[in-house]
Amino acid sequence: MSETAATVLGRFVAASDWDAIPAAVRAEGVRTLLNHLGCALGSTNDPQVRRLAAVLCPFSGAATATVVGQAERLDPMAAGFVNAVASNLLDYDDTHLRTVIHPAAPVAPAVLALAESRGLPGAAVLHALLLGMEVECRIGNAVSPGHYDRGWHITATTGVFGAAAGCARLLGLDAAGVAAALGIAASQSAGLVENLPNGAKNVGVGNAARNGLFAALLAEAGCDAAAASIEGRLGWARAMGDEPRVAEITEGLGARWEAGRNTYKPYPAGIVFHAVIDAALALRAELRAPDPAAIASVEVAGDALLLARGDRGKVRIAGDQRVSIHHCAAVALQRGRAGVADFDAAALTDPVLDALRDRVRAVLDASLPRGAARVTVTLADGRRAETTVPHARGSAERPMSDAGLDAKFRDNATLGGMADRAEAAIAAVRGLGAASDVRTLMALLRR
Repeated sequence: MSETAATVLGRFVAASDWDAIPAAVRAEGVRTLLNHLGCALGSTNDPQVRRLAAVLCPFSGAATATVVGQAERLDPMAAGFVNAVASNLLDYDDTHLRTVIHPAAPVAPAVLALAESRGLPGAAVLHALLLGMEVECRIGNAVSPGHYDRGWHITATTGVFGAAAGCARLLGLDAAGVAAALGIAASQSAGLVENLPNGAKNVGVGNAARNGLFAALLAEAGCDAAAASIEGRLGWARAMGDEPRVAEITEGLGARWEAGRNTYKPYPAGIVFHAVIDAALALRAELRAPDPAAIASVEVAGDALLLARGDRGKVRIAGDQRVSIHHCAAVALQRGRAGVADFDAAALTDPVLDALRDRVRAVLDASLPRGAARVTVTLADGRRAETTVPHARGSAERPMSDAGLDAKFRDNATLGGMADRAEAAIAAVRGLGAASDVRTLMALLRR
């Protein structure tokens, strides 16, 4: 009988050698962590973050872990939960394009909280982060695209495996212990696409971080799980409706790194809408920033995934804007930008923007590859302009530079009211591999 996915992953995680990981992949771990922490800082003043921290505070154990951007500390599981929510809240986080998993959001908060509470070194944290991301993305590859299409929010559902793997590595579990942590995580996997515009989406991501850490701690204490918990006849994948491609999980471990394929967003919106924004910005420049009232119609063409995620009609709540073709095209055309403030409650009720959203139409073009978009603007005087963006800014083909990530971090720190900490925090993240622990970094992120 062939080995199970959890067995193979357990051996890989337990035996992984930091120095054997390609330098480019290790560098991507640093870039991922910087982007992740910046996104968490950017949402620190959001009522959702404050609300969740307030709910968990009375139930917290020993307060040994930082809640990013807040004054209070919580126990590692509670801090991991809140920090995962914060990093994912603005829809500004990293993306593994093949699966549309946001790899860091469930994994980084769990490993940082555990490492801070136990005084573990920075290199161990970066190693655990990469291993966790690798596990969740490979499991995501095995069930994509059907898993997401069926309504499972893949960042949350696979993220719990990533958090479990990363934390198991930090705890020094052997191969059997890591496999047990993955099996325990399989029974704690949840998250729904239907909730994407709402706060419940972020709760699912928070649970992935918290439950993954919990699974690793349970495995450390000796709890076990079924060997085929991921791909078994009644295991995770099939229970959620998928026939898993197990080779996607087990083949090429250590040689092909999915964690090295991470990408970073220039806009706080769903990744499939970035080409729409790029195209609309280009047309605005070409047409010399036309008066929105002079725009008769806007047509956005894309593949089935773009329409399935974003052809939502009228936006009803602020969260709808981040997953709306109509809003992304309209805001770029009207304002010439697409920053955090362009997706807030004020944007939702902007009458000029609302009128322009109503003139946007989405159409299917199956010839366009995933991630691409074509936008056509017709003016009231009959003029027409069109452009196609095959690869959005921030994609693998047009990656964000280190300087771009630093600038994004500074912007997010300013949003969170912590601009004075930005440069020191950037330096601490970039130097984390040589740090004796993560506590200096986490202190910089605490209000």
